[in-house]
Amino acid sequence: MATTWTAASAPRRVDEAIAVFRGRWKLLIVFQLFGGQVKRTAELRRAVRGISQKVLTQQLRQLERDGVVVRTVHAAIPPRVDYRLTAWGQALCPAIEGLLDWLDARPPST
Repeated sequence: MATTWTAASAPRRVDEAIAVFRGRWKLLIVFQLFGGQVKRTAELRRAVRGISQKVLTQQLRQLERDGVVVRTVHAAIPPRVDYRLTAWGQALCPAIEGLLDWLDARPPST
């Protein structure tokens, strides 16, 4: 079933999509998980320089709530928690590549 957007509905839908990644850190977190990578909280904190533990936890919870990441708790001592992208989250990769290609094709300013 093909989705049909209108001039009125498309901007709202795009804003909805952008809202999922609104914030300083969410895209940086998602980039760390592209390609099927699975990372523990500490690995993400090291990879996303400058983010506090509190903010990382908040951002991961929001991404999990929005269906972008999956949190897995492993029964171990000490407990181990890791994160990976959902299939829907991973499907964002081509869209971001398209956006980057679009940006690279920008004509030089005069």
